Amino acid sequence: MATEHPPNGAAIQHSPAITLDDVRAVYTGPEGDLWELLMGQQIHLGGYKSSLALAELAAITAGLHGVDLCCCNGAGMRFLVRFRGVAAMIGVDATAATLARGRARTTAEGLDGQIRFVHADVCQSGLPDHAADFVWGEDAWCYVIDKAQLVDEARRILKPGGIIAFTDWLAGPVAMIPAELARLLAFMKFPNLQTRAGYRELLSQHGGTVVVAADTGRFAPCVDLYLAMVDQQLSYDALRILDFNAAALAALAAEMQFLGELAHAGKIIQGRLVAKTR
Repeated sequence: MATEHPPNGAAIQHSPAITLDDVRAVYTGPEGDLWELLMGQQIHLGGYKSSLALAELAAITAGLHGVDLCCCNGAGMRFLVRFRGVAAMIGVDATAATLARGRARTTAEGLDGQIRFVHADVCQSGLPDHAADFVWGEDAWCYVIDKAQLVDEARRILKPGGIIAFTDWLAGPVAMIPAELARLLAFMKFPNLQTRAGYRELLSQHGGTVVVAADTGRFAPCVDLYLAMVDQQLSYDALRILDFNAAALAALAAEMQFLGELAHAGKIIQGRLVAKTR
């Protein structure tokens, strides 16, 4: 029996076995290095082009002040400052190691005067009320357990009329069977998975007017690309990250192949959402 897509903003299937510590372990260990090998510093589907499309749809322009919730190594903020002329960014993330990497890279690029990193729970960031022009996220809110609280935190730190703009991994229009969903959550260390309809509801409940809620169409071709890269060019580099453990690489490749199958079947997508606060 297929897994139903729930109403009223609820994420589908919570996995209580997955915690924030599991996510931290990914991004401080070899899995995080593998994701960066495949995706570059912008660890999200579509990289620069995805960021550019989101920024254009959200009307992110020069002089704005933004907050990146789940900022990882800060690549999204560096993109916004360098290519959109954003005046200042604050990045919030719960993994100290990725923040340290982000600070070092930001300093090396000479952008540390415009970008600040905060080590905190993104649902309780400690940032001031109504201070940001926009809140940003790229393929990372899928790691947050309480997405309703996350959206409410975004609303709290935004000025009236501010913008919430993000991409995320979402359940697609074709429902997964329970075994597929459980395998996906376990591999990706997602506590749950949201839908476009679910995010629409959450954004509306927390004072947002949704202006974009789309499937980017990038998921399947990007995963196909990553698999081809490892198979045809980056095998040695991936093995080096895994301490030359060929069995571990084969296991990871099998899970990536599974991701690709889900994407081609319409069971998982990269969603793009933009909302304006009321």
